[in-house]
Amino acid sequence: MLSRTAHELFWMARHIERAENTARILDVTYRMSLLPYDAVESGLAWAEPWAVPLISSGLATSFYKRYQTLSAENVLRYMILDANNDSSIQCCLWAARESARSVRGAITSEMYEDLNSSWLEMRGYDFEKIQAYGVSEFMDWVKMRSHLIRGVTFGTMLRDEAYHFIRLGTHLERADNTARILDVKYHILLPSAADVGGAVDYYQWGALLRSVSGFESYRKIYRDVITPRRVAELLILRDDMPRSLHSCMNLIQETLEKLCNGHSQEIQRATGELHARLHYGRTDDIIRYGLHEYLMDFLDRISALGDAIERDFFATGQAASPQ
Repeated sequence: MLSRTAHELFWMARHIERAENTARILDVTYRMSLLPYDAVESGLAWAEPWAVPLISSGLATSFYKRYQTLSAENVLRYMILDANNDSSIQCCLWAARESARSVRGAITSEMYEDLNSSWLEMRGYDFEKIQAYGVSEFMDWVKMRSHLIRGVTFGTMLRDEAYHFIRLGTHLERADNTARILDVKYHILLPSAADVGGAVDYYQWGALLRSVSGFESYRKIYRDVITPRRVAELLILRDDMPRSLHSCMNLIQETLEKLCNGHSQEIQRATGELHARLHYGRTDDIIRYGLHEYLMDFLDRISALGDAIERDFFATGQAASPQ
């Protein structure tokens, strides 16, 4: 397979997954912002819930270059519609569609039709239409389009190299997102031990679980109150949780085994080492080491792995970004 084709497929998948992840965190933020503020103690970071999606996505600095005030409308405009934000939902869907269009021969016609129709429908939205339609309803639409495209990919594509690069991009992006939102809750939103265990703490952890579709899974597994330790265990170490770091690394390692050859030994080594830390890891050791430090180390390693994949497979040296 040509490296350019593999590159476009890899980033097509990453942009689809990024659009869905952005919709997830915005939807949860919007729902939680509707809670009555008299249930929130003054002075807590949770009193400014719209900072969360900016912090978790690493977009706070670029946001304040364009907007002077933090508000629901400004954050939604920036993360959904802003053409200058490469990670906005609109830019991600545009980039995914452009990648698909450039390699139409490597994907099925059903995949391209779904991607193209998603982009064309997205073009019809402005902020006023999203408000009229309903913010949560729009986020559900984004998530459902991502599910549809992923389902069509799984149901129609030949299990060849093209399929494996799509799968690789999806799970690299998903692992990065899960680590980011878990770190934001644990390290940024909870600066004081005095806040632990209260109503605000419960709603924050519940919102985090919902943002990764893990609330029902948590209830099914633990059947108890939500605690930070168990949330960390669910989203880091349990390989039966689809969006956990362990589950993502299982699929990344499995996919790279099919794609790597003798010239990709360093990628296999780095992947195997990161997978082993999750496969044999224990929650107590992670908490003792420091959850924030553990997640920062994971993000550094998954970023380095992405760079190595770019360098060894695509020879581009940089990720594609929508303009």
